[in-house]
Amino acid sequence: MKKSICVYCGSNPGAAPEYAQAAQAVGVKLAQNDIRLVYGGGQVGLMGLMADACIDAGGQVYGVIPDFLHQKEIAHPRVQDMHIVPSMHERKLKMADASDAFIAMPGGIGTMEELFEVWTWSQLGRHEKPVGVLNVNGYYDKLLEFIDHMTGEGFLMDKHRAMLMRGETIEELLEQFEAFEHPGMIATLAAGQV
Repeated sequence: MKKSICVYCGSNPGAAPEYAQAAQAVGVKLAQNDIRLVYGGGQVGLMGLMADACIDAGGQVYGVIPDFLHQKEIAHPRVQDMHIVPSMHERKLKMADASDAFIAMPGGIGTMEELFEVWTWSQLGRHEKPVGVLNVNGYYDKLLEFIDHMTGEGFLMDKHRAMLMRGETIEELLEQFEAFEHPGMIATLAAGQV
């Protein structure tokens, strides 16, 4: 069982009520399984809903927020383990170091950037932690179709495509995470050819 899971998600609640419901379900499920929630430290949108649900269910929450967002009073006041860092880059690195796995819930461009960066780090052998998307309400369907297109066109190896898991529920993702085995980095990197 993973001890800490990083969840990337929107600073907005989204258009459909299913997004908020899923964020709350993730917070509760992590608390119930004694898995620490690692997230971006915000009190707004899905981030705030998830953190509140985790705290209310007795869970541990580890927040990381850059100073410029903290100054705008976006930092969640109920998160006891809050870390304020100088930059977005340091935020992402600190969150990654504190986590055993990564989940991207529905979100905007920040969520996409975080997802692709942490997945890329895995492909490059910087970590061997599982990465998945929580496909609430079919949110990631079109993105996953495009990723399959990238694979079909020869820009992404099948084994690295398979590293990005998908689940319709948090329970599905947690089950996949427990069975995950890293397939190895890009072969030319492993062989020292680059």
